[in-house]
Amino acid sequence: MTRETILTQQEQVHRLMQIGAYLRQVREDQALSLDEVSAKTLIQPRLLRAIESGEIHQLPEPVYVQGFIKRYADSLGLDGTDCADAFPTERILRLPQQDSWKDSPAAQLRPLHLYVAYVALIMASVSLLSFIVGRSAPGTTSSPNSRMGGQVQTAQQPSIGSPNKAAIGLSSSLAQPLTGSQPDKPAQPDKPVQIDMKLTAQSWIEVEVDGEVKLAEVLPEGTERTWAANNQVRIRAGNAGGVMVAYNGGQPQPMGAAGAVEEKTFSPGQSAASLPNPEASQ
Repeated sequence: MTRETILTQQEQVHRLMQIGAYLRQVREDQALSLDEVSAKTLIQPRLLRAIESGEIHQLPEPVYVQGFIKRYADSLGLDGTDCADAFPTERILRLPQQDSWKDSPAAQLRPLHLYVAYVALIMASVSLLSFIVGRSAPGTTSSPNSRMGGQVQTAQQPSIGSPNKAAIGLSSSLAQPLTGSQPDKPAQPDKPVQIDMKLTAQSWIEVEVDGEVKLAEVLPEGTERTWAANNQVRIRAGNAGGVMVAYNGGQPQPMGAAGAVEEKTFSPGQSAASLPNPEASQ
């Protein structure tokens, strides 16, 4: 899929949210319910609600959406043609699916690789067991050299029933990395801006991290995402009441009122208290 196609889809969703919010505002100013508008336009209330919320995935082909917008606007006394022309009718193509598991590097392992891995694991286990048995067998003496990985062996004669000294040296060498402490991986430095997002209701989301668009699609309820940036994270939501965001580990807060289109930019040094208050916007 080309970048132009993705931009076309984003433009359609963006325009639909703007037009829908405007039509809803005019309808509420005229004290009309969705059922009353439905009776005038013969458009189902669920489709009218999807237009007002910008939920384009709930609507049919764009050319039909344009016709719905015209009839809706005409029923409110607006210029339906102008409102409909503001919505582009290019066909929306689906965003590319993520690569399937079978295309991942893990799926390319052949049986030979698995066989070698199993043999290596068995050999390491046997060597470790031999080392443990050798240390616990009667007649063997644990020397400082043997405790330091078995690289230097004494000339002591093995007692009856004890493993060969060369086998003990090999097993202890193999066992040394297993018993020693592994160095800690260097911690990744935290970026100055981190946003945790969780959806309590379905919403269209657009996320821009340090000037690059990372996401532009409709996400279902229960989706959780996290973004980190050096300069800023910008989030635009089509159903702000169903989008909970937490800034740098702070208390999650909704981006706005249910069904409202909200945009929020987070930058370093910003207080989490600057998130919009959904009760104040209602």
